[in-house]
Amino acid sequence: MSQDTEVDMKDVELNELEPEKQPMNAASGAAVAPVLAGGAEKNGLVKTKVADDEAEGAAKFTGLSKEELLKVASSPGWVRTRWALLLLFWLGWLGMLAGAVVIIVRAPRCRELPAQRWWHKGALYRIGDLQAFLGRDAGDLAGLSGRVDYLSSLKVKGLVLGPIHENPKDDISGTNLEQIDPTLGSKEDFDSLLQSARKKSIRVILDLTPNYRGQNSWFHPSQIDTVTTKVKNALSFWLQAGVDGFQVRDVEHLANASAFLAEWQNITKNFSEDRLLIAGTESSNIQYILSLLEFAKDLLVTSSYLSDPNLTGERVKLLVTQYLNFTDSRWCSWSLSQARLLTSSVPAYLLRLYQLLLFTLPGTPVFSYGDEIGLQAAGLLGQPMKAPFMLWDESSFNTSGSISSNMSVKDQSEDPGSVLTLFRRLSDHRGKERSLLHGDFHTLSSGPSLFSYIRQWDQNERFLVVLNFGDMGQPARLGAFSLPTSASLPARVNLVLSTHTDREEGASLELEYLKLEPHEGLLLRFPYVP
Repeated sequence: MSQDTEVDMKDVELNELEPEKQPMNAASGAAVAPVLAGGAEKNGLVKTKVADDEAEGAAKFTGLSKEELLKVASSPGWVRTRWALLLLFWLGWLGMLAGAVVIIVRAPRCRELPAQRWWHKGALYRIGDLQAFLGRDAGDLAGLSGRVDYLSSLKVKGLVLGPIHENPKDDISGTNLEQIDPTLGSKEDFDSLLQSARKKSIRVILDLTPNYRGQNSWFHPSQIDTVTTKVKNALSFWLQAGVDGFQVRDVEHLANASAFLAEWQNITKNFSEDRLLIAGTESSNIQYILSLLEFAKDLLVTSSYLSDPNLTGERVKLLVTQYLNFTDSRWCSWSLSQARLLTSSVPAYLLRLYQLLLFTLPGTPVFSYGDEIGLQAAGLLGQPMKAPFMLWDESSFNTSGSISSNMSVKDQSEDPGSVLTLFRRLSDHRGKERSLLHGDFHTLSSGPSLFSYIRQWDQNERFLVVLNFGDMGQPARLGAFSLPTSASLPARVNLVLSTHTDREEGASLELEYLKLEPHEGLLLRFPYVP
């Protein structure tokens, strides 16, 4: 080995290393033999270069000492830099805080939502005659439980049922408001119905009109004390049974009706604020209707107030605005009678128009079974005049003649342009859109046959309703000069639905050129613009 090699390199014998320090390939017998000076190889040797200790020590960097760091940090340049950065941080933080405050202050305030009971949130559905609704073979409470899914598909919030109590015709002693007529079922059947309805979020309102099978719904006037005592006792009994509300009809035949209604409502409200009382009357006199509402808070009244068959758009506008003004904008209900079908009051070609009207006015719409399919009061042979049988499918038709198409629930459920489909869509919008649920109501000026209005709530989407009651096509000619500053008409709106099936839903329509077909109603929407 040369002298240079001895100075620069040290030979390390592999076989003299500890086993764990040997190279991984040493066991394989492969020799690590770097070329030595002179070209020779030596098996088992590794040449490694070891630096001098003095060179290693000179290359190390130990950093600044604590004293040196403090000295540098205390220099004027670094002090000024730190203060500048701290000042910038606080200025930025204060700027963001001020910006947030300005945004909050200038942002439009959301209106507080009104307190709403369940009857404020959708339509009520009346079934006065179980056998007519269900059919001859299934006209009892057990059969009605099987139709709860259908009621749920209509998205109604309450079922107004009956009367179903024992009532021998004109027999006051045999009339028992706390006992279900055995031909209609048992108390257990009724309890089962309540449970089935609750699972679908449907409340049950029980009709307690005493002498519903007799000549006078309230018996002879001399028996009034006995009758009203029976009603009071029945209210307490059925409230304990889980009923959500009550209806009494023909109150125009009940002496001192407003006082009794106030007393009965106190009974229901003392039990729970979430209980409802409905009074029905055939009267269309606004003064009489207002007298019923005088002492009873939250009372709903169904009447014939809107049942004039010769109503024009201007007349409907007058009646609606008059009613809302007289009732001081309290929550109200809308129907065309206390019990009859829509087709008993309006011609079939206006049925869709009235559905749109009732669903979009401020208040609770109330319908009778069959209104959703346009059931005719005396449209088919073999059916009673007062309570026509519900047309579920072809088997419901009691006639030997040909069956008219698209009259049954089954047929209309499969037809996207049917009356039933329109009813379901309107009920759905009524239950989920804040502007239709509890929004402000503003009428617009329009053509003589038209009635138009806006429903709006705070910053939610607004709805425009335009109804043509006339026999001719009419340009809308909507005027917004009477609207408050919080309401305005846009240049364009989007079509939600039409009572006619030939319009493209979702289409953007220019209001200046909007025209309605005869007997057409439009539900239109437009966004809130701050």
